[in-house]
Amino acid sequence: MDASRPTALRPILTLTVNPALDVSTSTPNVVGEHKLRCGRSRLDPGGGGINVSRVIQRLGGQTLAIYAAGGPTGDAYRRLIEAEGIPTLVVPIAGSTRESFTVDETATGKQFRFVLQGPELTEREWRACLDRVAESIPQHGYVVASGSLPPGVPDDFYARVARLAREHEARCIVDASGDALAEALTEGVFLVKPSARELGELLGQSLDSEESQIDAASTLVDRGSAEHVALTLGGAGAVLASSGEVLRLPVPRVLVQSTVGAGDSFLGAFVLRIAQGLDTRAAFRAAVAAGSATAMTPATELCHRVDVERLEAELALLPA
Repeated sequence: MDASRPTALRPILTLTVNPALDVSTSTPNVVGEHKLRCGRSRLDPGGGGINVSRVIQRLGGQTLAIYAAGGPTGDAYRRLIEAEGIPTLVVPIAGSTRESFTVDETATGKQFRFVLQGPELTEREWRACLDRVAESIPQHGYVVASGSLPPGVPDDFYARVARLAREHEARCIVDASGDALAEALTEGVFLVKPSARELGELLGQSLDSEESQIDAASTLVDRGSAEHVALTLGGAGAVLASSGEVLRLPVPRVLVQSTVGAGDSFLGAFVLRIAQGLDTRAAFRAAVAAGSATAMTPATELCHRVDVERLEAELALLPA
């Protein structure tokens, strides 16, 4: 890895309308109707766009992160973000920011994830999020809209973000699922990053083979729904479909501790490398490296730069 690589050449904005205060801990066994004595707990500011911003900062870049927050949980969330020094714009909401819980069962190695729904946003609140985006979109930059939509937010919310990005000649990246993803694709975006399950549900297909996965990703590109489709396949690696080209990479051999945040790390590294002027092949390698580096860390911890750059170099040695 070239130590002189520049930081982001094009600015990056991230949006998180349903952030979560991630609480993680461990217990010997998860048993119903019993008090479960837990080990040490950890708090992290989670949610798709925020995690993307955190990863980009860890890799030497910078973003402006817009997120909605409220209540006592939102106060704790803000303090954690401020401690990491990430530039932010906070949209205040009346409801309390949600929590998510990750519990590692040490006796079996299983991981249990409890993801809460999140507060309901009023129309005034979600429109305020769009207003902050419209005011902050970097001309010719990147807008990353990532994560679930909380109750009260319309399904076409990310489609509206995509339209705002296009008006500012910015590239829009969407990481969502279900109706929110389907609506965004009607606008045409720069990149989407579904899992095989999410893409299969979107197209009404069972993507149980490599050929079907590549065909499905390429279908979105051919339709003009997205310039690039990054299909993450867990331990089977990832596929990147673009116009006239399909790339596939395996995941590096690492000791997996937790896959929480791996997808966000993948996206953060990809966007950063593209913003730095690298081509899609290099960005794809960085993305797979970052996702794998996050899987090496426990609970809700994200990747470390030294691990990402080591794995990135290893993947660069694979045949093109």
